[in-house]
Amino acid sequence: MRVETVDFSAFADATPALTARINGVPLTRPAEALPLEALRQRACTELLRQAVIGAGLLDASDPPIDDGVISEAASAAIALWLERELQLPEPSLAACLRHHAANPARYRTGERVRVRHILFAVTQGMDVVALRNRAETCLLDVRCHDGKQAANANLNTSAGFARAARELSNCPSGEQGGDLGWLTTADCAPEFARELLGHVEVGVLPRLVHSRFGLHVVEVLEREPGIAQPFEAVRGAVQMALHQQTYVTALRQLLQLLAGRARVEGVDLDAASSPLVQ
Repeated sequence: MRVETVDFSAFADATPALTARINGVPLTRPAEALPLEALRQRACTELLRQAVIGAGLLDASDPPIDDGVISEAASAAIALWLERELQLPEPSLAACLRHHAANPARYRTGERVRVRHILFAVTQGMDVVALRNRAETCLLDVRCHDGKQAANANLNTSAGFARAARELSNCPSGEQGGDLGWLTTADCAPEFARELLGHVEVGVLPRLVHSRFGLHVVEVLEREPGIAQPFEAVRGAVQMALHQQTYVTALRQLLQLLAGRARVEGVDLDAASSPLVQ
């Protein structure tokens, strides 16, 4: 089991979590600073680990979370317990049809975008608050610069973005002005693809794009929308998407129930977004 943290907005509130505990079990090492959402997700994992111990599926001597990682035995026990506890109905045909009709861009084939980016990479021990401030400053600079260039010279692109990429980007593409070329879903990390594909925006995006690699300032240069697929051609993908939505909702409710029964210190689980536990 792995808890993925891809919501970098929580880094704005990163703080040493000296007292964060679940039923007395510490979630962090002494003086370790975590983004709040990462801390919440770690708390959810510990709730599940303790639940499977209580259910007799895991030995009580199993070690608690260490640097965000649990044991293989705990991972297997949690997967087994969740399969037993989360009895999820299959989505109905009517629900699948509604979802397909409401999300046409999600079920296109051949969609691709031509983009360039400026990467502010997150590395071990980095001051993530300062990193986010630098990324936001860069975003404002290139949006203002490109907007003035377009207004004054009727240009869709500018040298400003390329210069910022060469000077600031932690990606090798910075040497080419941040150019990533044409990208499809298969070419991107899932969280990056969600921000780029299935949309209509062209130009410098008005928000930072968060990925497992860090924070990105992104400019969409061109889009090719691809071809819409009929329902029967993507029926399996639609069913999987709805099943995942149901799973996340059920998991959130289960974690809320566990949290209500536990002694939770130093972390506010009521404010947590739904954790993705895989």
